[in-house]
Amino acid sequence: MRIAMMADVYKPHVSGITNYIDLNKRYLEKAGHEVFVFTFGDQDYHDDEPRVIRSPGLPLVDTGYYLSFRHTAEAKKLLQTMDVVHVHHPFLSGRLALRYCEPLNIPIIFTNHTRYDLYAQAYFPIVPEEISDGLLQAYMPPFCEAMSLVISPSAGMEKILRGMGVTSPILIIPNGVELQSFYQAKPLSRTDFGFKENDVLLVYAGRIATEKNLSFLLQSFAGVAQAFNHVYLMILGGGQKQIEDETKQLAAQLNLNQRVRFTGFISYEKIPSYLAMCDAFVTASVTEVHPLSVIEGMAAGLPVVGIDSPGVGDTIEDGKTGFLTTQDLASFTAKLTRLCLDASLRKQMGDASRQASNRYAIERTTKTMLEQYERLVYGSRPRRENWEVRLRELLEKFLQ
Repeated sequence: MRIAMMADVYKPHVSGITNYIDLNKRYLEKAGHEVFVFTFGDQDYHDDEPRVIRSPGLPLVDTGYYLSFRHTAEAKKLLQTMDVVHVHHPFLSGRLALRYCEPLNIPIIFTNHTRYDLYAQAYFPIVPEEISDGLLQAYMPPFCEAMSLVISPSAGMEKILRGMGVTSPILIIPNGVELQSFYQAKPLSRTDFGFKENDVLLVYAGRIATEKNLSFLLQSFAGVAQAFNHVYLMILGGGQKQIEDETKQLAAQLNLNQRVRFTGFISYEKIPSYLAMCDAFVTASVTEVHPLSVIEGMAAGLPVVGIDSPGVGDTIEDGKTGFLTTQDLASFTAKLTRLCLDASLRKQMGDASRQASNRYAIERTTKTMLEQYERLVYGSRPRRENWEVRLRELLEKFLQ
């Protein structure tokens, strides 16, 4: 099959969606399929993989995203030769998929990776919540209805979509993770980082961004740090400089400079060894749809402490693979303290986490996704050039 992945942003931008596309592309190609990525911007970036198609776009400050309302004529022509199109952002890429592919009866799949309601409030707080919610409730139902298939990575995200008014069928398929490198990871030496063997190392891995709720995590850890002088927090990852600086300033204000280690950006292949060195994974994010970093922590054998919310709440089994709490500082800190106190509990939960992570293995999820691609491709109506397609092409040429 010829498979298109359409995304508003791709490498070198680092995100869960970028990692998802990269990983699935590789495994689909291993299965003998041709996979193309259609995206915007970064046209000077040298891709280390084949079939990445970039169209010009206007950079949106330093977010890594680009604004564009069309692909190049060459990209559009190539896109219209695909057997199936998989959309990963609903607004720019999603509309273009409908514009270019729907008239040709090319099946279009949409995976909802993001809590757009919460992201809107994180990045555009001046927009009243009622307005941002209303826009999503107006946009998402008809968009999803136009899709050949809507996929949610978790049951919690399906409920969010239903709350937006989406009534079309939704299939739950977890985002796959390449687990072997986490299962087999050798821990880094603690002494190289100035830690002792009996220190308790908590770890967060992911972007340093507003929606990750790191201020809550630091405030909770400050309470733990006051009670125990052998507990440390490692924050693996980077983000926009302003947000990184604000996060580090908060750590300083909480007198955590000696207790929190910011590593900055770490290449993905090194993450498993960092995680294997630690004792527990912690996250306070409530914006996750399918928390890949949490699953990776579980595969590395770490218990997880997180807030019960869509995505995280679907992944952690409270009391078995870690602890789920409400978004209450005292509750979160209490659960974190309990895990720091009990080494045998950490070991028991860590073993259960590793075992539970297997259901997210990329080999399993790729097989499931391929079955859906094949069902839609072989069940779609024959394509035909109709007057609507020809008229649309004439209008696009006129507008160029």
